[in-house]
Amino acid sequence: MNRNIGRLRERLAPLGVSLRPHLKTAKSVEVARAVMTTPQGPATVSTLKEAQFFADAGINDIIYAVGIAPWKLAKVIELRKRGVNLAVVLDTIEQAQAVAAASRGAGDAIPALIEIDCDGHRSGVLPGDKDRLIAIGKALVEGGELRGVLTHAGGSYSARGAEALARCAEQERRSVVDAAAILREAGLPCPVVSVGSTPTAHNAADLSGVTEVRAGVFVFFDLVMAGVGICQIDDIAISVLATVIGHQREKGWILVDAGWMAMSQDRGTAKQEINQGYGVVCDSSGRPYDDLILADANQEHGIIMVRPGSQKSLPDLKIGDRVRILPNHACATGAQHRSYHVVHGASDIVEAEWQRFGGW
Repeated sequence: MNRNIGRLRERLAPLGVSLRPHLKTAKSVEVARAVMTTPQGPATVSTLKEAQFFADAGINDIIYAVGIAPWKLAKVIELRKRGVNLAVVLDTIEQAQAVAAASRGAGDAIPALIEIDCDGHRSGVLPGDKDRLIAIGKALVEGGELRGVLTHAGGSYSARGAEALARCAEQERRSVVDAAAILREAGLPCPVVSVGSTPTAHNAADLSGVTEVRAGVFVFFDLVMAGVGICQIDDIAISVLATVIGHQREKGWILVDAGWMAMSQDRGTAKQEINQGYGVVCDSSGRPYDDLILADANQEHGIIMVRPGSQKSLPDLKIGDRVRILPNHACATGAQHRSYHVVHGASDIVEAEWQRFGGW
């Protein structure tokens, strides 16, 4: 984990941008303190429960990076009254009008960033939709604060190869820089230009005009990121420790006490070149076995098999032996658990237990 954090910091330093890490992956105060540049932030969250949880820990520079629903503005105002510099995200005139009205009612200009759709992956205003962009900005400043523009290159998760990833990063950058220019030319403020995805953060060659980068899963990495080519298997810092509880030798199965409740049902690698099932199986020190995956899962039972088409053999794992299983999606697997047991490298000595939280 520490190596992953250091790697991204070193990469961004010469590009002249700040790191505003997304804390939704770990949902842990200890991890947040390890990855943020100061104990107070800056940080990104995906739920208002996260915002409150991290605010309680003294983190007070936060972007809630999911489109705001008007009924949630009361909670935003409550947190801001506590001294939290909490900004919201929106992409419609209706949302902007709601933020402006709530700001006037509270006597507090709620800051908001306009989300830009850089690649058609999800939500946001198209960067070339000048009229809509300006209309949202004008509606927002009638009481609220236009803090800037923000985008997320979700399409980069489907890119393969350094050239394709670099193109995604440049497309992401260009979309928000162009949108910021439109707002400024219309006489509207745009101090923050925010981009962020783990693949583009690791492949951007130029971040001119960008003020900050948001990324989250880079802290732990996972098999999806390895499949994209952003990390190696050895970089994955999160695993589920499971115990062998049975064999079905005629079927080529080893049974463990980690099913989809432990791993999550995220099968993100199923669409990639290498399908990793529910996870890659390692020995207790974290060293992967050759072509061994958690091929299937029930609620609390996991079925370990040799990867289909492989000529490798099952390892001689006895009842009670421990294995570590690397997840497809660190965020989803982490969400199944209440804490992290922290070890150093291949050691099995638990040095700390870090609490995490879930829910909304």
